[in-house]
Amino acid sequence: MLGNSRIRTDLALEATESFSQGSTELRGVEVKEQYDEERDIRTTVVKITTENGAKAMGRPQGTYITIEAPDLSASDEDYHREISEEIARHLRKLVNLKRETSVLVVGLGNQAITADALGPHVIDNLRMTRHIIREYGLKSTEKEILHRVSGLAPGVMAQTGMETSEIVMGVVAETKPDLVIAVDALAARSIRRLNRTVQITDTGIHPGSGVGNHRIGLTEENLQVKVIGIGVPTVVDAATIVHDSMEHLLDALEEQEQKEFLEEMIAPNLYSMFVTPKDVDETVKYLSFTISEGLNMAFSGV
Repeated sequence: MLGNSRIRTDLALEATESFSQGSTELRGVEVKEQYDEERDIRTTVVKITTENGAKAMGRPQGTYITIEAPDLSASDEDYHREISEEIARHLRKLVNLKRETSVLVVGLGNQAITADALGPHVIDNLRMTRHIIREYGLKSTEKEILHRVSGLAPGVMAQTGMETSEIVMGVVAETKPDLVIAVDALAARSIRRLNRTVQITDTGIHPGSGVGNHRIGLTEENLQVKVIGIGVPTVVDAATIVHDSMEHLLDALEEQEQKEFLEEMIAPNLYSMFVTPKDVDETVKYLSFTISEGLNMAFSGV
């Protein structure tokens, strides 16, 4: 209806949905969906395999795994553990963890803004092992293989005066990890996916892109090391809410008429406003623990 390019989303799954609603054939993009009815978890794997597919999707070539869990925002520890296990399982598929690996986990975002504090909270809950192994060796851990995990919460430019990428590049150059995992809060196109969806991708991450604040990406090309991006949508474009509400009232109009009407009705300043649920502070704590536990499981072989 309204130009999808003006409504922002960080989720590759939502980008594919915008194509499936029309008549456009999306070549170079593979989509596979699996639904676990017992646990009510839907997993969708989007693979962008060609340059044309990447251009159409507006995203780099690579794999995008989306885990949709309707109860993820609830305080159900057993359910959250199941999601942690899913995160760990998919990470093991994307990364070879059969040998000892040095991993740097970067928690992106501003801890002073609740909806943007997911990354720093994940770092708070992460089990750091790099310093222990460096000091005492693997024998101190009672495990044959334990990955060297370190963490960093670089803040945002307004706090540090530096690009996040500059800070991360410096740490990577000094500590020389085998793998970087970047965790960030995302923006969604659909309200029903807020705080209920986890995206994992092997293409890295671009801080701030979902809210139109484009920064230098944390990617393999920039860091010279493999980068995995993990994110949860915590905000939605305010224009999306207006768009979806009006769309149901305009079913009688032709598609072009709907588009023109909505473009007139939605004020331009709504595209710079973002909305988050009122319980986001509590939800972000649940989500950050779920993601950190998934990382702990993956790196400890649990």
